[in-house]
Amino acid sequence: MLSVADRYLLAEISKVFAAIMLTLLMVMVSMLLLRTLEEVNVGALSNDAVLRYLGLQILRDTASLLPPAFFIAVLVTLGRLARDSELIAFGACGFGPVRLYRSLLLFAVPLSLVTGWFALVGQPYASLQVQIIEDAQDQRSTQVAGLRAGRFYQQDGGRITFYAAEIDEANRFRGIFLQDRRAEQPRLIVADSGTYQRDRETGEQRVVLESGRRYDGTAGRADYRLAHFDRYTYFLDSDRTSEIERRRRAAMPTRDLVGAESLAERAELSHRLAAPLAIYALALLAIPLTTLSPRQRGTARLLLAFLTYFAFFNLQRLAENWFQTGLTPAWMGMLWYQAAILLMVYLSLAPGSFWFRQATDAIRGWYRSRKR
Repeated sequence: MLSVADRYLLAEISKVFAAIMLTLLMVMVSMLLLRTLEEVNVGALSNDAVLRYLGLQILRDTASLLPPAFFIAVLVTLGRLARDSELIAFGACGFGPVRLYRSLLLFAVPLSLVTGWFALVGQPYASLQVQIIEDAQDQRSTQVAGLRAGRFYQQDGGRITFYAAEIDEANRFRGIFLQDRRAEQPRLIVADSGTYQRDRETGEQRVVLESGRRYDGTAGRADYRLAHFDRYTYFLDSDRTSEIERRRRAAMPTRDLVGAESLAERAELSHRLAAPLAIYALALLAIPLTTLSPRQRGTARLLLAFLTYFAFFNLQRLAENWFQTGLTPAWMGMLWYQAAILLMVYLSLAPGSFWFRQATDAIRGWYRSRKR
């Protein structure tokens, strides 16, 4: 049975968690909506697929929002209770740190189950459906990755610019302008016509240009070169095999990843398990990072809480990358960072803890008695 203090603490955490989660969802939805509308504007996505595409993206990314929302909600709630001296009142009634951990676990367990469903079931399903929509749009599209006649198309961070003045009924381009700034010497190509080709297996994109001119180098320099061609094959992007493989793994059902021998597939499974397990790790971190008394100076712990938050989620990405590249041993996995963050936080807070002072006093007393 839940006590009055348990119900009160759970209600306070729930209200703050709902507010933070709603805020994060609004930010995420606004960013995804702008990106989706941009896809519609350039013709890469049809109007009737906007809502479904947006909903699938939200389903795919929700699992990544729940752990940070939980951590922030617990810190804010406990900080408010400490500022109002309610935690002192709880302690006077026997509701100490152990009971606080118990109340947090009562909230963390169902939340981790929900997070696990989003990460293990919802995320791969949404990734697969997003890929189906994108592939269907690619099949229906007659433009270069969303290119419309009379508009500029940029790729690779703006280093490649492509423009076609016209696109006829046979999907041939007229009046082509292409600028490539990936190499040390920029390249500019002008062609009368051309066709677009894409390899469905590798995702490689290329344009076959006809009857044009190529300019290499910077105008005004001695090494500037000019060449004419009748037919020229130009690759818009480099090999995207790694990107195709990453998308394939993201859409794989979780049951297919269990027992996989590939490091990339094992990393994908660990990535999905990291979200629900992070709920428990962050629950164990929240109480030590909270200033339990209004008389204590909370600046140091607040700074440590911010550092812990950023270190936790940034180290997650590094651990996944290190595991895939073989930088860390395979037996270690990629979830070691959660235990490492827990250990570092507890060790950094140990000198100011009650048990550390008790142990220090006991050691000093034993040393004095031996000295006598």
